[in-house]
Amino acid sequence: MDALSPIPNLPELERVLRLVEASRNFGNLIRVSTLATVQAGGHDYPIHGIVMGPEDKTLPTLGIVGGVHGLERVGSHLVLAYFDSLFEQLQWDKDLQEKLQQVRIVSVPLVNPAGMHMGRRSNPQGVDLMRNAPIDSVSKPAFLLGGHRFSKSLPWFRGPEGSPMEVESQALCDFVRAEVFPSRASLVLDMHSGFGSDDRLWYPYARTTAPFPRLRQVEKLTSLLNLSFPNHIYTVEPQSLSYTTHGDLWDYLFDEHYAQSGADGPVFIPWTLEMGSWIWVRKNPLQLFSALGPFNPIKAHRHKRTMRRHLPLVDFFLRAVKNYEAWAK
Repeated sequence: MDALSPIPNLPELERVLRLVEASRNFGNLIRVSTLATVQAGGHDYPIHGIVMGPEDKTLPTLGIVGGVHGLERVGSHLVLAYFDSLFEQLQWDKDLQEKLQQVRIVSVPLVNPAGMHMGRRSNPQGVDLMRNAPIDSVSKPAFLLGGHRFSKSLPWFRGPEGSPMEVESQALCDFVRAEVFPSRASLVLDMHSGFGSDDRLWYPYARTTAPFPRLRQVEKLTSLLNLSFPNHIYTVEPQSLSYTTHGDLWDYLFDEHYAQSGADGPVFIPWTLEMGSWIWVRKNPLQLFSALGPFNPIKAHRHKRTMRRHLPLVDFFLRAVKNYEAWAK
């Protein structure tokens, strides 16, 4: 059997590797690890985890995640653009250097590199990673869309009944448990695209329409966003208002953390940024004839505009988690 080799011709993974190389210029402030390696098609696909800030895991923590779905490349682009900006600013911005002594940023920029290279929403085994957690919907989800076990040939496949979580899903969950759960207050922002024409900020739950246990904190944080940026473009709502699903990774992780911490313990809230791709498709209908078109801004100027549009939100989340007393109590 031929030796596996690093995957070629995947620009997003190449950007991650460049980011890893650049991180060495900052000493122990930035630490990078390989969380797992997926083997497919004769190649190795590493999944990297990035940690910025002190090693004290109890500090307030922001998690940013991209590339869970291989077709939604713009999510990884947004995460990588944010780190590119941070790395440049860290070379001269003493205020940012000081801030990163008081707060931590942790990230998996590309959760599903093999699926992205293969041009799939799923991973190489045909499993939709956001339907892969061992948790079932309480509400009856939409047929197929909400997750199913019929066949990996159909989209939104959860994986076989009783099988362990996929390598990518397990790597993300283990990373969040290790780097986010110990924090006294944490927010995670997971970047997705492809649903509707509005940019949505979703908070749990995806599995049920029941009220979210951290709704009070969500409402306070949303109020801060609305008052600080009254002209922002986000619709803030529970994911279940749009649809419910089986196997949501963030529901699974939130419930686990909440069971450990209790109502009065440390706050962990996972959010999903769902970029409304119909904004891009409406202006360039020919995108519909490509696999990536329904999920990404294809035109270069629209891609740049998307980066400008959403990077301030990531910065708001960082400042919000650092000042968690304003909303977490």
